[in-house]
Amino acid sequence: MAQQSCMDLRVFLLISLLLGLSSAQQDGNECTKASAQSCGECIQAGEKCGWCTDVNFLKQGEQKSTRCDEVESLLKKGCKEASIENPRGNVETLKNQSVTNRKKEGGSLKPDQITQIQPQKLSLNLRSGEAQKFALKFKRAEDYPIDLYYLMDLSYSMKDDLENVKNLGTHLMTEMQKITSDFRIGFGSFVEKTVMPYISTTPAKLLNPCTSDQNCTSPFSYKNVLSLTADGSRFNDLVSRQQISGNLDSPEGGFDAIMQVAVCANQIGWRNVTRLLVFSTDAGFHFAGDGKLGGIVLPNDGKCHLQNNMYTMSHYYDYPSIAHLVQKLSENNIQTIFAITEEFQPVYQQLKELIPKSAVGTLSSDSSNVIKLIIDAYNSLSSEVILENSRLPEGVSISYVSHCKNGVSEKGENGRKCSNISIGDEVTFELAITAKGCPSNGKSEIIKIKPLGFTEEVEIILNFICECKCHVDGIPNSPECHFGNGTLECGACRCNEGRIGRVCECSKDEVRTEDLDANCRIDNGTDICSNNGDCVCGTCECKKRDNPEERYSGKFCECDNFNCDRSNNKLCGGHGRCECRKCTCDANYTGSACDCSLDTLTCLASNKQICNGRGTCECGVCKCTDSKFQGTTCEICPTCPGVCPEHKDCVECRAFNTGDKKDTCEKECRYFSLNMVKKKEDLPQPNDKPYINHCKERDANDCWFFFTYATRNDSTVEVHVAEELECPSGPDIIPIVAGVVAGIVLIGLALLLIWKLLMVIHDRREFAKFEKEKMNAKWDTGENPIYKSAVTTVVNPKYEGK
Repeated sequence: MAQQSCMDLRVFLLISLLLGLSSAQQDGNECTKASAQSCGECIQAGEKCGWCTDVNFLKQGEQKSTRCDEVESLLKKGCKEASIENPRGNVETLKNQSVTNRKKEGGSLKPDQITQIQPQKLSLNLRSGEAQKFALKFKRAEDYPIDLYYLMDLSYSMKDDLENVKNLGTHLMTEMQKITSDFRIGFGSFVEKTVMPYISTTPAKLLNPCTSDQNCTSPFSYKNVLSLTADGSRFNDLVSRQQISGNLDSPEGGFDAIMQVAVCANQIGWRNVTRLLVFSTDAGFHFAGDGKLGGIVLPNDGKCHLQNNMYTMSHYYDYPSIAHLVQKLSENNIQTIFAITEEFQPVYQQLKELIPKSAVGTLSSDSSNVIKLIIDAYNSLSSEVILENSRLPEGVSISYVSHCKNGVSEKGENGRKCSNISIGDEVTFELAITAKGCPSNGKSEIIKIKPLGFTEEVEIILNFICECKCHVDGIPNSPECHFGNGTLECGACRCNEGRIGRVCECSKDEVRTEDLDANCRIDNGTDICSNNGDCVCGTCECKKRDNPEERYSGKFCECDNFNCDRSNNKLCGGHGRCECRKCTCDANYTGSACDCSLDTLTCLASNKQICNGRGTCECGVCKCTDSKFQGTTCEICPTCPGVCPEHKDCVECRAFNTGDKKDTCEKECRYFSLNMVKKKEDLPQPNDKPYINHCKERDANDCWFFFTYATRNDSTVEVHVAEELECPSGPDIIPIVAGVVAGIVLIGLALLLIWKLLMVIHDRREFAKFEKEKMNAKWDTGENPIYKSAVTTVVNPKYEGK
């Protein structure tokens, strides 16, 4: 029983291996990690993955997923380039109308005749992991049409503002004519939801929500007073008839009004041009959730509910959320200008950050500056281009790089936009779209990219490459797949249901047979598949290594390509291939680790001889025959005299018939050929023969003689000697004697001067010492005790002083 349980466990593991369930535990590149069982699975694993369709590609014992690897690895494994399936994606332009170069005085064009973004339609074939890049060009057209809708808060606090807005139409038309010749304007107003606690529902307050001395109109949520028109005077006429209303709380129901203006395109009269919504108020706003105060719990449905130009469902639907509002404004290409009094600037500044392509202007207390505010806000909004894309299919990502004015480029979120764009300026965006895998349905998808606030958009068709080209050529029930038990597709068998094995040779039930294990043992041994694989249907399926470059192979997985001898920590010395644990060396290399080079170039000495003629070249290294020679080419001999001293005596005796070997010259010095030249400058130079040794030696007469010693390729020695000697000349006696005498005299005078100087210094020091002692001397001024004065004084006693 225990044996049967073990067998069942092993069968489960083997089937899991075939189905690729163990791929998560495998390391290596993304191609081998995928354990792809078909070409389609392989190309979805990564952009570098290829599938080898060669039927004979797999070696004995290798799994089907070995066909999937990086293209470079497949080529190294022996798969021909023509047999590798590696489909690539591409970009095809379907509509590419040039951007409009329009001048204001060049005649009028319909809005759909103006093009500001190029191209307009693309088709992308996406391969998993491979980014498809393309560029979009945007250029602001001059004299582009504008629709402006003025949405005003008519609560009581805006009474003085209404007076200034009554003449807005004609004044604004005049100013906007400077920007575009095709301008339309509309007007709408809002107050609040018509339920408690937002307004007072007493009959009297419903008729006149203001104080008794004020004449106000009944409260309402939103009213479309004037649809978009090119008649400015009509705007003035209708707006001048409007009356102020009132409500109880400070926040207003402006969000209800904005939603209706955005979604009621037909009633408002929006065209596919630049759409501006001016929102004017001096208070805050209610948003989603606030409706619960009035018992309204249904979320805003984002649909148009205008009847007779009045919003009729304010009591039924809650206020819209900010996110909902952003979505609808973006879908309808509406750019919002908030004309807000100073008190609520911080609130609407934060709201602006949440609403793309919006601006905030400070409205004076009586709205007198509204025209300047609108013009400034429009210039600010139109000078910035922000690209946005529709929702992306699962697994698809998009990145932006902007190339704006003055060579400024940005990536990431900043790559979506360009600022400070004037009319006629052209900017470029580079986009890259990448798919990771294929969608579940395998069908094409469509996404759209557009500049915020503009109606123009770029349509992009995404086609996903989910299968290889060879997939369509598959042969169902092919004889190659074990008597038709699978489809021969892209060089491999895709097994029918219930069949497994590389060529679908087994059914899942046959895997349970123990007798099949005997076919996976070498020489009836105990190890199944050499402990390097699993026995499936009586055939060894070799394990994969962490390193995708390392493989087990062979009928019993007994071979590998990584357990060969190494040299310099490199497999096969880096000069061969490891095949079944033995190195197959490249040309000019031999040895068990291919570490022995047959090339003798490294043994060539400077004299063009192999090892200087003093050794043999073995594996690219010189082996010196005489132990006294050393060096890479046996060029060093520490105990040998130099070439020049060694041959000096023979050269001297043959060239000048002098020296120690003069008597034995003919016998001992005939081993070289002698050539005489006039001067040492005439001797051969190293540039002529790089193996020449230049020598300078003394002869028997103490003169210098010059010669060269050279060994030719045929081992003959050639010596060139300069006839001209350099002999030292005898000394000149007179100058020497004169110099000695002059030196003695000068030395004597110098000594006398030094003695005289020392004496002067000594005398001066003694004199200074005397002067110092003289000044420091002190004399005793007391009386001498033995001194007697020579004067005697006698006093007359009789003298009375008369």
